[in-house]
Amino acid sequence: MTASATPEVRPSLLVVDDDSRVRTVVCWQLEADGYSVHEAADGNAAWQCLEERRFDLVVLDLSLPGLSGLDLLRRLRDCGDRTPVVVLSGRSGEGDRIVGLDLGADDYLVKPFSPGELAARVRSVLRRSSGSPVAAPSAATEPGSNLHIDPWTREVALDGSPVPLTAREFDLLAFLAAHPRRVFTRAQLLEQVWSSSKRWQSEATVTEHVHRLRHKLGSRHLVTVRGVGYRLEP
Repeated sequence: MTASATPEVRPSLLVVDDDSRVRTVVCWQLEADGYSVHEAADGNAAWQCLEERRFDLVVLDLSLPGLSGLDLLRRLRDCGDRTPVVVLSGRSGEGDRIVGLDLGADDYLVKPFSPGELAARVRSVLRRSSGSPVAAPSAATEPGSNLHIDPWTREVALDGSPVPLTAREFDLLAFLAAHPRRVFTRAQLLEQVWSSSKRWQSEATVTEHVHRLRHKLGSRHLVTVRGVGYRLEP
């Protein structure tokens, strides 16, 4: 008698949007891609789902009745939950993107979007959050540096104090740390860290993340090479 194969565990996603049409399309696309997908129509229902079970990723609309998407994201990060979050929003302003990213979103997609683009973003975020470390351990620190990056635990410390980073912020910092003092253009960083090209994402995303890292680490380590790109000074 042949032993039964171990069933494959599919990544579990939570889709939060008050527009039933958007939820239907998004859930259909993600289920077709092989994910186990759950739905919530508002922030309070989403929070209850997150309290009851663990998800591998949350697709979160910002404009929700009751508990807003930003408030839900803030509550999630305040309690130490690092579940990856892809934010959906009808607001295209840079300020809204920065607020979402500062609160700990791992990616930001403006409506209207194609289901295929969202699926690509989800794959990219899941790959980064569950894959192997971006940087080699030997590249994480240098003697005398006040910046310590541990690619195995994904922890960062500055002058001995922990620095909380989102998954994307850590990936960007770890990649630059793996190539100290080497200059990368925004297009190169988009390709290497986001596993993306201009077709999927704007180079402004890189600029926003560098700005956020500088806010948390100071300007000493992340250096802008005018007209070219960025490098890390350990």
